[in-house]
Amino acid sequence: MNKGIEFLQALSLDLNWTWHREIDKIWEHLDKVVWERTHNPCVVLQTVSERKLQQLLEDPYFQNILKEVEEGRQKAKQTPSWFQQNYPPKSLSCIAYFSMEFMLNEALPIYSGGLGNVAGDQLKAASDLGVPVIGVGLLYQQGYFRQMITRDGSQQALYPYNDPDQLPIKPLRDQNGEWVRIEIGFPGWSLLLRAWEAKIGCVKLYLLDSNDAVNFPIHRGITSELYGGDIELRLKQEIILGIGGWKLLTKMGIRPDVCHLNEGHAAFAVLERALNCMKEQQIPFKTALCATRAGNLFTTHTAVPAGFDRFSPFLMKQYMEKYAILLNIPFEELLALGRLNPDDPNEYFNMAYLAIRGSGAVGGVSELHKKVSRHIFQPLFPRWPEHEVPIGSITNGVHVPSWESEAANKLWTEQCGKARWKGLCQETKICQVSDARLWQMRNEARKEVINYARARVCIQMEARGNSAEEIAEVKNLFDPNRLTLGFARRFATYKRPNLLLHDPERWERLLTDRKHPIQLIIAGKAHPADLPGQAMIKQWIEFIQRPGIRGHLIFLSDYDMYVTEKLVQGVDVWINTPRRPWEACGTSGMKVLVNGGLNLSELDGWWVEAYTPEVGWALGDGKDHGDDPSWDNIEANALYDLLEKEIIPQYYERNNEGVPTRWISRVRSSMTQLTPRFSAARSVTEYTEKYYFPAALKYQKRILDSAALAKKMIDWQEALKAHWDSLRFGSIKVENQNGHLLYEIEVTLNQLDPSSLNVELYAEGEPPELYKMERVQELSQKPSTYLYRITFETHRPASDYTARLVPYFEETSLPLEANYILWNY
Repeated sequence: MNKGIEFLQALSLDLNWTWHREIDKIWEHLDKVVWERTHNPCVVLQTVSERKLQQLLEDPYFQNILKEVEEGRQKAKQTPSWFQQNYPPKSLSCIAYFSMEFMLNEALPIYSGGLGNVAGDQLKAASDLGVPVIGVGLLYQQGYFRQMITRDGSQQALYPYNDPDQLPIKPLRDQNGEWVRIEIGFPGWSLLLRAWEAKIGCVKLYLLDSNDAVNFPIHRGITSELYGGDIELRLKQEIILGIGGWKLLTKMGIRPDVCHLNEGHAAFAVLERALNCMKEQQIPFKTALCATRAGNLFTTHTAVPAGFDRFSPFLMKQYMEKYAILLNIPFEELLALGRLNPDDPNEYFNMAYLAIRGSGAVGGVSELHKKVSRHIFQPLFPRWPEHEVPIGSITNGVHVPSWESEAANKLWTEQCGKARWKGLCQETKICQVSDARLWQMRNEARKEVINYARARVCIQMEARGNSAEEIAEVKNLFDPNRLTLGFARRFATYKRPNLLLHDPERWERLLTDRKHPIQLIIAGKAHPADLPGQAMIKQWIEFIQRPGIRGHLIFLSDYDMYVTEKLVQGVDVWINTPRRPWEACGTSGMKVLVNGGLNLSELDGWWVEAYTPEVGWALGDGKDHGDDPSWDNIEANALYDLLEKEIIPQYYERNNEGVPTRWISRVRSSMTQLTPRFSAARSVTEYTEKYYFPAALKYQKRILDSAALAKKMIDWQEALKAHWDSLRFGSIKVENQNGHLLYEIEVTLNQLDPSSLNVELYAEGEPPELYKMERVQELSQKPSTYLYRITFETHRPASDYTARLVPYFEETSLPLEANYILWNY
């Protein structure tokens, strides 16, 4: 095969092109129309004729483009990455990143929204930083539904087939060149899964697919839809993802140090990982789980308990009873890993509970979400203070190069260089850019998004069968000089996508004000089963039909990654109106930062951490109000007030050169302060430093010498279980003299090794106070009773302090691995 063709094929299969925009011109030269319609180089290569391809390969100009791209790729390979520069070789060999969805590009439609967005952006950032991540997911034949809006505003769900031959993936083959297949045992039958490989720079993503001709027809569709079907289908998909995904890694000879569960969908992976450890080390399940959990990380994205997948005991018995036999444990013991009350035979199996009990660390996706998650999971740690529930957080970030416009990329490159997102870009230097230059960039970006929106609406109208006259009218919709707002997300009631329609007349007056008119581009899908969400879409479509609104509001159907990309690159203000605290993080507003867009958002998720008056606008009082309709009314009016009294006037307030200086000041502050802080480069480096590297060290330590440390930990846990209920506090001596508190207490341990626990003194407060007490002596006249003492300076009364007993083992995470606690009440 011609080397040029080989290079193009390899280039098309490396999703690195999705954020290296200089590669786009290659596909445009091959077939501009197909490229603009699909943004899929695989389809472009399949479409172009051999004659045209050969002519281009002989064209010096095209040859020069290919040469520049190849030289850039080679230079990137030879440049030491952030990870190589900061971590010794083999200290962290592999992180397996499991997720139900990955948003990498619209050419690979295996995503729905936020969860996939985070997963895709983190894989891209891992590639930029050189972090050794391998993704594991599912290849959906139809993926998430595609949307069409009828003339009356009804949403239609479409499910076009994703032909693997036209996707930027290839069959995953073993060393012998055979297509890798994985077998999963289901009740009464076995399922064969094909494996595919997607390349994202130096990161690989493995995808499992049930659409193998050797399977029964009814089973070939298991991996057909993302978030479709019934609860039984969901269980089968999650077994494939977790168990099948880890089986695939094992078959490929990949031995990850760390397993990162991006939400609880993949939690069955912790069981399969433990099963492998059982076989390799010849140890029982409990010991294997203890050893491997140190290398497992669970990131939760859910802000409400109802958001976690739960399966009935009947379904679990049907699909997992035989698996319990493989683990050599009673089926009820397996169920207990996913239950709050193991003794309740009717309690459903909660995948988040399994993920927590199978992981050595748990994290939320923002500071606020950490607090929300601690409240949600507090029942798993009874009697522990909520702030000690073992959930940390790393706030999400976006892969900046994937979302920046050409104009923004040019400006950032001028100021910070091409390699700015391959590490921690802290000195952005955007603060040095003139007002006029920033305003020029914003004008170019706004014009670009308006041109895109016009073209997209024309395509929508053609698909609906509108007349040529009607389509011609929209070609001049919108004014490139007007303040342009953007609102795009999943249409769900908690996101309040219709808050702007709370007072339609006032909203219309704001849009159509003759002196200071504004315009809004809106997009979003409602799940096919979410009728209230679909009704909200219809309400927007009906509002657009008002006589004076047409030139001020556009609804773009079939919201996907490309629509998002175009909107965040061009709109002036991004609006977000969820009910606090139900937006765990939210990343859509982060994407406008690099492009000089500003945020008007509820004080929820990431915006709680980001907001200051000089970078944008905040909605709400920073408190939780649930779904109180009266509060919706208050916030809707506040939203109108912010637009009318602050945002719109600032945008139209110009100096002698026609530049809105106060507006640009906010743009500069937002770009400078927030873009690096809310980038995926920052979040992935944090994951590496805070979770991946420590988890790898802990796992490697626990697995040494046939899991000797894990065996000791199991013995410790069994001793706690046997003796904890018999532990008692005895007499207390408290003296408070001259600001120093002496606190002594007797503790009866009833043969429990005193080194297996700590006695602590605790006082509530902001922050709480916690002191470890010293074991002074064993009391000879009282068997197995010890005296503990502490003296410290304090101005609080002694009654504020309470003694407590907690487990102690140097290598454990408390209370994640031992949730016992005894208070001296």
